[in-house]
Amino acid sequence: MLTITQALYDQIVAHARKDHPDEACGVVAGPAGSDRPERFIPMLNAAMSPTFYEFDSGDLLKLYREMDDRDEEPVVIYHSHTATEARPSRTDISYANEPGAHYVLVSTADTDGLGEFQFRSFRIVAGEVAEEEVAVVESY
Repeated sequence: MLTITQALYDQIVAHARKDHPDEACGVVAGPAGSDRPERFIPMLNAAMSPTFYEFDSGDLLKLYREMDDRDEEPVVIYHSHTATEARPSRTDISYANEPGAHYVLVSTADTDGLGEFQFRSFRIVAGEVAEEEVAVVESY
């Protein structure tokens, strides 16, 4: 289960809406080994595409060095889908290389009739995808 604060949830959704119609992407880092997302890090979608996202390799290297210096790890890796439901695509699955991370997808398309976005979390390990519950809390 992903437990995330309302503030972080709101920041991820706001980023997805702001970058629409392109896909948004980013990371929420947390203390190594804690499984607790704390630091919101919006990233630039280097692909600048409504159907694909790509972290800039230089930005990603800088981020991983910074997380290493702060004894952090990527707890949440998020991106948005602009025209489809919030479910990992084959490409998303092939790029998932952090087995300990929660992969959050936000859809900015109304695909379920329940509103203008969906917020879903998945674990992706060795190509296997498992959706998990999301608990939104005021604080940890």
